[in-house]
Amino acid sequence: MAEIQHATDTRLLERLSAASRGDASDYLASARAVLERLVVRPGLLDDVDLVRKPGTYARNLLFGDDEISVWAMVWMPGARTCIHDHHCSCCFGVLSGQIREVRFRAINERQAVVTGEKLRQPGYIACMLPSGPNIHQMINDTDVEAISLHIYGFDHRQHASSIDHEYQLAAL
Repeated sequence: MAEIQHATDTRLLERLSAASRGDASDYLASARAVLERLVVRPGLLDDVDLVRKPGTYARNLLFGDDEISVWAMVWMPGARTCIHDHHCSCCFGVLSGQIREVRFRAINERQAVVTGEKLRQPGYIACMLPSGPNIHQMINDTDVEAISLHIYGFDHRQHASSIDHEYQLAAL
């Protein structure tokens, strides 16, 4: 596990983990506040040896306990996730580069249609509960690396990822 080394950041994430046991709206507000604090910090990940995978994205676990997991995602040019939703809360902030987020609406259990898309720039933050619908796809279609920070409401030792269902793009 690549870890955030700064003790203040670790304590901040430990407090967020404790907050996750409370009211959902309070937890999301806390997660947003944590991301707001972290995404503007120059050099946040300078001491972290991040994995990179050419042509795709790499997940780097920075912090994890039985309530939350915090990941740095390194998006290489051409990287894209599947079209998916989440089994847990999902909060993310963009640290560098830009990521295109495409939003979808399910038309059945396996297919979805596009409802919109936005470019997510450094400083952008989103927080959502799994109550959805929160179907999306993240894409780095630029020629430079992007990095985002993700806070998920799951124990990384119990689940391989935050993805609940994968969808295929429906042909209309």
